[in-house]
Amino acid sequence: MPATTSLRAFAACVVLAFAAQSAGAQSRPDALKLYQAGRFEEARTACLAEISTNPNNIESYVVLVWSLLSLERYNDAELYATRAYTTVRRDPRIVETLGEAAYYLGKNDLALERFRDYINLLPDGARIGTVYYLTGETYLRQVMYEHADIAMRTALQYEPNNARWWTRLGYIRERTSLWSYALEAYTAALAINPGLVDAQSGKARVLARTSR
Repeated sequence: MPATTSLRAFAACVVLAFAAQSAGAQSRPDALKLYQAGRFEEARTACLAEISTNPNNIESYVVLVWSLLSLERYNDAELYATRAYTTVRRDPRIVETLGEAAYYLGKNDLALERFRDYINLLPDGARIGTVYYLTGETYLRQVMYEHADIAMRTALQYEPNNARWWTRLGYIRERTSLWSYALEAYTAALAINPGLVDAQSGKARVLARTSR
């Protein structure tokens, strides 16, 4: 076979191989986009496929665990987050998901430990408000009301328009008989969302208690 023919044949093979590779890449679903669209089960499946191809892909693990948390599959979320944490990288996003999984599984001390780790690793991270909120809820479970109050107020510094968090702060203050501060928190919640039933009920309880 002439040299020019061989070169042309080789070039054609390279082009075909590249085209096949590109087509394969384009045919794979984008797990992050699926997650952002709320298609959590599809995102989970896509991430598992990615991990089977590349077990060290931390991005696939992150989206996988986010999807599992959204699906309320907390044991699975903890399993894969632990695997990523121990075998791939101690990524702050994985640390945060370990905290969330522990929180929903009732592992309060572990949740607090992981939330503290995340705060130290990424004090301005995208999930920092949620981390402080869940820290407050965890302290509330442990009947540590002062700690819960501080954590919830810190969460609200990051998301001041979160009516639900204001309501939870009101409830924490109710538990410690800080009636005026509880009323302040419930009022703030209702200014954001006048139809929030829990805030309405909380405010009514406080007003009834203080009018005696």
